[in-house]
Amino acid sequence: MKTRFVFLVLLLFITAAQAQFNRVNSGSDEQCPVISADGKTLFLTVANHAQNVGGLKDPGDIWISVWTGTEWSAPVHGGLTLNNRGYNGVAGISKSGNELFLFNHYAKSGELPTTQGISVSIRSNAGWTAPKNITIPYFRNKSEHISGQWHEDMQVFVFAAESYNTLGAEDLYVSFYLEGRWSEPTHLGNLVNTPLQEMSPSLSADGKFLFFASNGRRAGSGSFDIYMSERLDDTWKNWSIPVNMGATVNTDGRELYFRKFENLNQAIFTSTNNSDGYGDIRTFYEKLPEVQRVDTLLKITEAKREYKDAIKRVKLSGRVTNSKTGKGIPARLIFKSDSTYIAEASSNGEYILTIPSTRIYTIEVENKGYINLAERLDIHTFELASLEMNFKLQPIEVGASVNLKSVLFELGTTELLEESYAELNVVVDFLNNNPKVEIELEGHTDNRGDRVKNVLLSQQRVEKIKAYLVSKGINSKRIRGKGFGGSRPIATNDSEEARKLNRRVEFRIIKN
Repeated sequence: MKTRFVFLVLLLFITAAQAQFNRVNSGSDEQCPVISADGKTLFLTVANHAQNVGGLKDPGDIWISVWTGTEWSAPVHGGLTLNNRGYNGVAGISKSGNELFLFNHYAKSGELPTTQGISVSIRSNAGWTAPKNITIPYFRNKSEHISGQWHEDMQVFVFAAESYNTLGAEDLYVSFYLEGRWSEPTHLGNLVNTPLQEMSPSLSADGKFLFFASNGRRAGSGSFDIYMSERLDDTWKNWSIPVNMGATVNTDGRELYFRKFENLNQAIFTSTNNSDGYGDIRTFYEKLPEVQRVDTLLKITEAKREYKDAIKRVKLSGRVTNSKTGKGIPARLIFKSDSTYIAEASSNGEYILTIPSTRIYTIEVENKGYINLAERLDIHTFELASLEMNFKLQPIEVGASVNLKSVLFELGTTELLEESYAELNVVVDFLNNNPKVEIELEGHTDNRGDRVKNVLLSQQRVEKIKAYLVSKGINSKRIRGKGFGGSRPIATNDSEEARKLNRRVEFRIIKN
């Protein structure tokens, strides 16, 4: 009788706790709920809502609810500053409540951005400021889905994306904020990640426990279940065996976005169970399950060995030629990532090199008497066994022109993306090795927007690049610059892919 009474009390408590979200949950899809540190504001993403910027087809806008003392209020739309026609969501809130870290980049025009990353918005007296884009080196997401958490105390961003080293679809990664800049994402390894999907990761307050959703484990109850794993060291690659959170969380529906708020003594997540097939917010008050420590070290050792063995290699081969004559020429090819690999092309230009097929590489091709060539190689799949890459080097002569393909800017600004500096440093080396060469930088845009503004923007970008080269010791008298706006396209402007080709920076040799 006593046991039955305790059960009934617990059931009533859970029912009452769940009732706090009655005005938040709706016939739309509630996703990614995040509560402020003071427990007074709830940010969530609502997908396919008629009031979203993109209407019923909008993948998700940020909505805001406030705590009334007994329940969360009906959420209101977060406005046009925080929302566009793409996916919008909150990755984290600072403890002060004055900073919002947001998924994806934003374009000043309100259009969909062409770059990827995260953003930050600051609370002001007038409301939230326009989000400022944050660049994470080598951040790439091929999936339409993005989820994760910005953890203020740990200064990390843990996220799910389909990116480099991904085992299947979405995998879990972490990026660290160190000395004022974000690190290249680190893959969390194949004990946490599976060949299917891992989504919506979050961390405990102390950063030791990872919560995430997965559909790639046999122990699952539904399409996605919530799991917990303990971080065993600071590499972020060694984890305890993920534990299913059990029937109090997981159902035959889809559970996502589990976040534990220690200061509020509760956790929240979303579930499609007993809904219209869309996500509703649920709450969790029970003790976390125990991690499996008995055979953890054995499992970790096995996983590390499997991961090492899984690092496959790709055989590169090809030819380096004179761009004017087509004849093969000797050259040095340098492939840089976390390690450096070098190949020497023979007198007829042929080379062979085997490298790990799990990274992004900056390639430099060098030959005295020719303009150094810089390119990026993106090998994000294990399926490549061989790859042919041919390179054409231009002789150093007046009139020779080079398109700096990897020099990129934030949309509509003069802010260089992080990955631009590798190629600019190749230009610095070229000018240092050829002290008599003088160049003219040429900036180009596509034909969208105001013509005069485009010319001004392209000129400002040229000046930005010149300033960087000068900061590296190049005499300013050796560098001229001019912005042409959209007046010199190299492709049509009929599609986004064509417009990307027209948005470029080139340099031309004007004296040798």
